[in-house]
Amino acid sequence: MTRRLISLAAGIMPEATPSQLIEAAAASDFDFGGMWAERETWTPATTRAIRQQARDAGVQLLDLEVAWIMPGPPDPWLTELVDIAAELGARNLLCVSSDPDIAATTAKFQAMVDRAKGTGVRINLEFGIFTEVKTIHMARSILEAVEGEAKALLVDTLHWARSGGTAEELAAIPREWLSYCQPCDAPAEGPDTSNFDAIIDDAINRRMPLGQGRLELAAMVDALPDHLPMAVEERSEALRDAFPDLIERAREVARTSRKWLDPRA
Repeated sequence: MTRRLISLAAGIMPEATPSQLIEAAAASDFDFGGMWAERETWTPATTRAIRQQARDAGVQLLDLEVAWIMPGPPDPWLTELVDIAAELGARNLLCVSSDPDIAATTAKFQAMVDRAKGTGVRINLEFGIFTEVKTIHMARSILEAVEGEAKALLVDTLHWARSGGTAEELAAIPREWLSYCQPCDAPAEGPDTSNFDAIIDDAINRRMPLGQGRLELAAMVDALPDHLPMAVEERSEALRDAFPDLIERAREVARTSRKWLDPRA
């Protein structure tokens, strides 16, 4: 049986410190780890400590999140996150936008792509109805306007499904735009799209283990490259309640994810 490349998405354990994220990834059956970086608590010393801890533990970071584009002038934190990702050796930086000005979003995204040139970091634009880049079509239009090999498009299966995405749209994404994806499962019926609180609750509390919900996961997996790393984004209140111990939680997500993914490889 071929093993899929999977990563522990940081969202699985929102209460974890950066150090605990490394510990959980190292102690479970994941190929990579994921990392949060929050402006209020992250310092250059944090970067040095996490880089060393990851090296000592043998953990390669698949992604750093989240670079959140907001309305207004360019935020220097966005390009600083590119530098942090590069110093940590993370392959990807996850980016979302709450700026309704698509031209401004494009310009800010371009600045991050420019900053990432030559670093090995790719800037992944994530779409979803909780953001101002709501559909795969909107994301494609932005990427088509941005120059640079560091640009990428991130597909989260929940956001793809809730925005009305199809497997044909996934198959049509230029392969060079894909650096990783975020799979999860969920109930077939989504929240009221006019209720922002319900949309957020769906995203952070109602996801399910791969293969245990009703999303079109098989179609998603078949439409994406076999070698694409997958950051399993099982953000779930039920998971957090059932596995309060972070390492046990990571091990459970790795177990259920491999049970569904590896036979499809």
